Amino acid sequence: MKHKPLTIAVTGMNATDNPGPGVGVIRALAAGKSKDRLVGLSYDALDPGIYAKDIVREVFMIPYPSQGIEAFLSRIEYVHRKVGLDVIIPTLDAELGSFIELEPKLRSMGIGMVLPTREQLEQRSKVRLAELGERAGIRVPKSTVVSDVEDLSRAHEKVPYPLFVKGVYYGATLVHTLAEAMGAFYKVVSQWGVPVILQTYIPGEEFNVVAVGDGKGGMLGAVPMKKMVITDKGKGWAGITVKDPELLEVARSFMRATKWRGPCEVEVLRDKEGHYQLIEINPRFPAWVFLSAAAGVNLPRMVADMAAGREVEAVNDYEVGAMFVRIAIDQVASIGDFQRMVTLGEVVRSGGEP
Repeated sequence: MKHKPLTIAVTGMNATDNPGPGVGVIRALAAGKSKDRLVGLSYDALDPGIYAKDIVREVFMIPYPSQGIEAFLSRIEYVHRKVGLDVIIPTLDAELGSFIELEPKLRSMGIGMVLPTREQLEQRSKVRLAELGERAGIRVPKSTVVSDVEDLSRAHEKVPYPLFVKGVYYGATLVHTLAEAMGAFYKVVSQWGVPVILQTYIPGEEFNVVAVGDGKGGMLGAVPMKKMVITDKGKGWAGITVKDPELLEVARSFMRATKWRGPCEVEVLRDKEGHYQLIEINPRFPAWVFLSAAAGVNLPRMVADMAAGREVEAVNDYEVGAMFVRIAIDQVASIGDFQRMVTLGEVVRSGGEP
């Protein structure tokens, strides 16, 4: 069936050394050579994805959700009036709560999204990961939650060193001593507040699965990959798709336990005994999501179709051995585009219309 073109907005244009997923999602959506109108939503005028003219021609600034839900909604309404949004694909953890709150309002405006519920979002939080692992039958490294230095000083009784100090949303610092842990604790608190999660370090190989849940306990599609190069921030800089039913079963177990709806990234580690340990679950697409399209399972396209109310069939096959190797390039930009982002909060380049 031939569908009319959609206008799809994607957040997360911060393609830095700790990249947001937005550029990868837009590249995947464009890979199908559809006539959809692709729009970027950005939080910072210096987000590199704004200036990638070959990837997106229209970008609008939106306020951080912390500035209030009314300001957030008002700006989305403005973008909707300008381009006529059909779908929004949020890609950042910190914005999901706001989009979930606004979902009924946006739906009434004709804008579709595929999001987890607040309960599902909380179930996979780092704070409750051990509880989820027990319920889903998935191994999880020893972990604990701390809110102050006193708790931190006693944490080694539950979680031995070395361990990771993690924020609620982002960040993971490996520490070996209490002094290192205190430094990492204060850094996390200054960025994300409390609580802070401590998770014991387990040596092994890192694997990730990008997947889409149907909201009923099923998995519509998934692509697993092994990290081949890892940055000092723990981000995969190169990876390759692999075939491992046990790895995919971890993702399926998560879907069954939570009835997850929408995209997610399941981060696991294969320990020395060959067991998979669940490290965390990110409630959105990862930055490397374009690899799913390259492997024959275009998960962003699947989510866009779901959000538009189209029938979507599960896809179980993908290409094994597809690789990505991330590169860092100097993105040449126009000072005019930058000035428009700073002063007007938008860039609409020629050719933006479908």
